[in-house]
Amino acid sequence: MNGSNGAHKATIAMEGGPINQVWLAELAAKGGTNAKACLSEVAKAIGHPLTSSEVAQALDKKLSALPSNQRSQFLVPRNAGLPETDPSLAPPDEECTYLVGNSLGLQPSRTKELVCEELDKWASLGVNGHFTGTRPWVPIDENVIEQSAAIVGAEKSEVAVMNSLTVNLHLLFVSFYRPHGKRNKIMYEASAFGSDYFAFESQARLHGLDPKEVLLPVKARAGEELLRTEDIVAAIQAAGDCLAAVCFGTVQYYTGQFFDVSSITKAAHDVGATAMWDCAHAVGNVDLKLHDWEVDGACWCNYKYLNSGPGAIGGFFVHKKHHDKGLPLLAGWWGQKQSTRFNTEHNWDPEVDAGAWRLSNPPVLQTVSLLASLEVFSRTTMAELRGKSMLLTAYLEMLLEDLFGSDLSVITPSAPAARGCQLSLKFAQERACLATFSALEKRGIVVDHRKPNVIRVAPAPLYNTFRDVQRFCFAFREALNEANGEPAHKRPKV
Repeated sequence: MNGSNGAHKATIAMEGGPINQVWLAELAAKGGTNAKACLSEVAKAIGHPLTSSEVAQALDKKLSALPSNQRSQFLVPRNAGLPETDPSLAPPDEECTYLVGNSLGLQPSRTKELVCEELDKWASLGVNGHFTGTRPWVPIDENVIEQSAAIVGAEKSEVAVMNSLTVNLHLLFVSFYRPHGKRNKIMYEASAFGSDYFAFESQARLHGLDPKEVLLPVKARAGEELLRTEDIVAAIQAAGDCLAAVCFGTVQYYTGQFFDVSSITKAAHDVGATAMWDCAHAVGNVDLKLHDWEVDGACWCNYKYLNSGPGAIGGFFVHKKHHDKGLPLLAGWWGQKQSTRFNTEHNWDPEVDAGAWRLSNPPVLQTVSLLASLEVFSRTTMAELRGKSMLLTAYLEMLLEDLFGSDLSVITPSAPAARGCQLSLKFAQERACLATFSALEKRGIVVDHRKPNVIRVAPAPLYNTFRDVQRFCFAFREALNEANGEPAHKRPKV
């Protein structure tokens, strides 16, 4: 949109027009293609540069009443509590700029209350808490299944909440990696997270196979950081009837690339292989459709975008087409039907859904920590959050784009539909990356560093604001200057 017509539409967008739940969901459905144009129009309409605090404040004000704005429901650390802040650069009594939900989400304000309720119940009821009280402990996970399923695009029967991420990945492999004859290969992204790779390697060995012979890593093209969908599909087709399983991270932890789950899963099925997905960086970040995509199995952690605390209980998905089909699995008493679970007979009588994969009773304190976050998620939708995320990440990219060149680049896909909320900023040299990261810490900016040479920045739409992004970008420019030898100076008002 150009000229006066574009300015008029921008004014409408800021004064009661399309920036609402429906508009955000439509933005997400269209792949975020007009996110940057919208932001530019907003800046033009209010008469300030896009980089200004006025634009950030105007955007935050416009979105403040939407269900996707839940910042008040989270506890944001103060600068004074962080270990590396410089009080002359980061006023101690101010909230830090927290952009690392991709690593550990903020604590919901209700978490402590819910955990303390269970501690009090333990103190007053002892073992009787398993069957009495507001949330009896035996079926405690039933409080978090339905909303977890909604977030990953699954039916309730397809989801279990249990264990931790890599444990759940191994449990998926027990059921969906069944090598026989020449069909024994495992395909994965060459830069998979280390824990996933160790799972693949050990699963091959458990079947008496040599990992060097059966693991098929898919690498990016020479000179490229990202995997192309057509290359993944071609690799699957080339492997053909030698391929037993495909397992990718849904959103790649280092680059932030959101893979085309539907196309890759279909390609795997077309050659007779199963498709499993590690959703650690995707759950609560992108709008997943695990059921509709016909994914065989998936797992995730709940401590990143789902804000359930360090080492939180994990999530697990098995498509309903596999339920009650006698798939091999590791059995435990919590996979038994509730009606027979407490019998002492050695008669395996499993649940007929994803619950059959459970091994032990879920930890109550971790489960209610997840519940505290899911209560917040239940006030909005993943479609609305995805639209807001596309705006926030586009804003981050636009505010930094003049910095990108030979020494600094964004390795995350430029297309909003092909990424989540994370942007990975890659430096030409590790020294410059670490120096910049240290300078950001001094300024109360909480992001993270991943080798080689990347700073990950992730504005989580549930609690991050445009003001957070604007503050980061201002501080990032200062940090780059400091890393290049200019002394730190007192932060001006931004």
